[in-house]
Amino acid sequence: MAPALVETPSFNGPSGLDKKLFPDGLKTSGQHPPDYSLVRPYDAFPKQITGQTVWQAEDYQQHPERWTHIFSDEEVAELGEAADNFIASGVPLTGMTKERFPLPTLEPFFESVRNEVINGKGFILFKGIPVQEWSLQKSATAYLGFGAYFGYFTSQNGQGHILGHVKDLGEDPTQKDRVRIYRTNAKQPYHTDAADLVGLLCIAKALEGGESDILSTHHLFNHLQREHPDVVETLTTPNWYFDRKGEVSEGEDPYYRSAPMLLENDPNGGARVWTRLDPNYVISLARYNSGPNARIPPLSAKQKHALDVWDKTCSELSLHMILDPGDIQLLSNSHVLHARTAYKDYPPGSVNEDGRPRVRRHLMRLWLAVPETEGGWKIPFADSKERKRGGIQVNDVPPVCPLDAE
Repeated sequence: MAPALVETPSFNGPSGLDKKLFPDGLKTSGQHPPDYSLVRPYDAFPKQITGQTVWQAEDYQQHPERWTHIFSDEEVAELGEAADNFIASGVPLTGMTKERFPLPTLEPFFESVRNEVINGKGFILFKGIPVQEWSLQKSATAYLGFGAYFGYFTSQNGQGHILGHVKDLGEDPTQKDRVRIYRTNAKQPYHTDAADLVGLLCIAKALEGGESDILSTHHLFNHLQREHPDVVETLTTPNWYFDRKGEVSEGEDPYYRSAPMLLENDPNGGARVWTRLDPNYVISLARYNSGPNARIPPLSAKQKHALDVWDKTCSELSLHMILDPGDIQLLSNSHVLHARTAYKDYPPGSVNEDGRPRVRRHLMRLWLAVPETEGGWKIPFADSKERKRGGIQVNDVPPVCPLDAE
């Protein structure tokens, strides 16, 4: 096993990181098990959650104005000018910060949205980024500048990508032990990502499908507590193993143990239910939990039942939305689940009505960390106060920011 995170130097302090490789002086903390001494038993969880984080699809399905912001011409111009100035500065995208991307008009609005996403309903859809007029470089720059107002960019894979690209690269989605589903056109189950917030900027839509479904994890929790309390008890028990899918630092096991649902580490009371689960990362461990050389226990009957109930219930409770080019979907992974329908892309070489080549489905993705010290949830992990908590970090791989999938 890797040494406990608390025994390593703080990523926020003097770390000797090469500023040419890590322009902001920070490194993603990566995937780790919780501090087991802070993990609370099922009996400590609430029977019912109330408040703004609990919502139903019916609250919003017919009222997009409650969860959509259309950027005005003035706001688009402010984002575009900031992007042009950043590009002209020559600073690499990996060095993007809020200070290097001033948005005097949008900043107070973004601050209110940030609080709503972290502590309120947990999602918003922005519309109107002119991605079909801007270059990929300008779109990516504006998007990272936007993201800097909500959190710190974390690495999304072993290659250090802080700008991810959700795009079908022809990889086999059935190879769950080594293929990340975002690089395929397959359906994605209801899940969270390994960051506090996730953003998706739509550059181009698919021919068919690839649509989004989200739901309040706290509404799901309440439903399960009423109908399937045994499932909640299973989901709050820290005997689940999560696959690192080969994205492993030296000295780490290829998996870690946790629970899909945990309580915040809040000694003052009011601890919220925090969720981190992607079913693909628990069903992909057959190479370690079966056969004569098994190293961890296989999924139990209770865990398999919990996953079945999870998927069925999420499907019944979700809010459906479609992302158009120029839309940004911003979600809190702490208390909002998301899924994607399978999709069919345009055939290679196809053209649109004016004869230009069609762009195949492409979404730019951000994983954003919000540390406990800056308003983030008090998660029961040793890196709760780290500015780039979570994400995926392999050894000292530096951050990179490709403008397209690779």
